[in-house]
Amino acid sequence: MTCWFDGPLAAFDTETTGVDVENDRIVSAAIVVQDTPGGRARATRWLVDPGVPVPRDATRVHGLTEDHLHRNGRWPAPVMEEIGRELSDLSGAGRPLVVMNAPFDLTLLDRELRRHRASSLSYYLGSRPLCVLDPRVLDKHLDRYRKGRRTLTDLCAQYEVELVDAHDAAADALASLEVVRAVGRRFAARLERLSPAELHALQAVWHAAQARGLQAWFTRTGSPESVDPAWPLRPQLPAAA
Repeated sequence: MTCWFDGPLAAFDTETTGVDVENDRIVSAAIVVQDTPGGRARATRWLVDPGVPVPRDATRVHGLTEDHLHRNGRWPAPVMEEIGRELSDLSGAGRPLVVMNAPFDLTLLDRELRRHRASSLSYYLGSRPLCVLDPRVLDKHLDRYRKGRRTLTDLCAQYEVELVDAHDAAADALASLEVVRAVGRRFAARLERLSPAELHALQAVWHAAQARGLQAWFTRTGSPESVDPAWPLRPQLPAAA
């Protein structure tokens, strides 16, 4: 019987104007699908003119300038529609979706759908919720005592996954997918009997525990930072009175 980490997977990634999921915008996105380990990866890419200024700090990360996006990007509304429908189709087909740091990318997509389509990610998914695999949550739970950062670049080095053209959405999506396969193989004794749906539910619990631990550390060090325990999607903030 084929284990989930040797079967069909998809991955989603975005590049953005910043790190605020409530207010920043998507400037590029990609969905990558792969049927078997080492098999041909098929990528769908989107380039978006966000209609807002693109900070220089963001451009330094992903290399996409405001002028380039204005000349070559598409208007956000149809792009968000296409991404929402594509994720819905993947969910309906039962294909697990790899998303590195899922609460960021999926929440930002949800807010973009609300902003430009007056809808939500849940609306597009309907009764077919995503089955998400988050390499950051998996690695942090399964190898919790390893010191060091756990960015995608770090995880690629740890699991010997090649990352070419980092901060390109398609490249990052494929690397995230390969990291999840590598995590599955390394910790097969603990993961092979779990279905992707069971693993999705467990990751929500693991992420919440990880968030509580980080929040406790922030409190001890006097940091004002707040950590949201929700995974893989943060709830919408209540509207201001």
